Amino acid sequence: MSSTSVAGRRIRVALADDHPVVLAGIRALLQVAPEVDLVGEAGDGETALRLVLAERPDVAVLDVSMPRLNGLDLAHRLAAEAPGVRVIALTVHEDRAYVQQLLDAGARGYLLKRSAADDLLRAVRAVAEGGVYLDPAVAGKALADGAAAGQAAASDGVLSPREADVLRFTAQGFSNKEIAGRLAVSVKTVETYKARASDKLGLRSRAEIVRYGAAKGWLAELAGGA
Repeated sequence: MSSTSVAGRRIRVALADDHPVVLAGIRALLQVAPEVDLVGEAGDGETALRLVLAERPDVAVLDVSMPRLNGLDLAHRLAAEAPGVRVIALTVHEDRAYVQQLLDAGARGYLLKRSAADDLLRAVRAVAEGGVYLDPAVAGKALADGAAAGQAAASDGVLSPREADVLRFTAQGFSNKEIAGRLAVSVKTVETYKARASDKLGLRSRAEIVRYGAAKGWLAELAGGA
């Protein structure tokens, strides 16, 4: 069994897309991975919501544009009703506004459909292990205004080593408790480092921290180790 399985077991994945051909293609990609267990499929948002609430998979791969309940609204619902399920948004949309909205809604991954054949399993593995995965093309567009990229280029030496560690783990999707365990400090200390780092860099949300991490190469580092 792959070492990337969750807590020694297979990664349980649910899939939702309203295009049968796309659904079949994504299903085929997932079924060839020995560590993935596909627990169900849905062709619209409301069916996907019922599926995820019933099965509680580790990862839900969701099309952004679905009838009856779109991927953004579905991500919001799942964040509130099934917070343990990690969402990967699967989409044709490359506009950075979509990235911002999905990350703010709680999604842990954002993958373009044109990249799925090469990157879907990498994204599933990274997200299942607690990380964040942004399609490289999407990360570039998310940084297109230059603000986060400029912050990243100018920030060397601004953060203390520990502040940088906390911000890196936060960008990669780890919780305060998980970061505290990795750094052998208290959760309160992690919160303090995160607040200081965010204040120094002018980062106001988790989505902005993720984009900053993408500019620094932290997300590619995580995906490369998945």
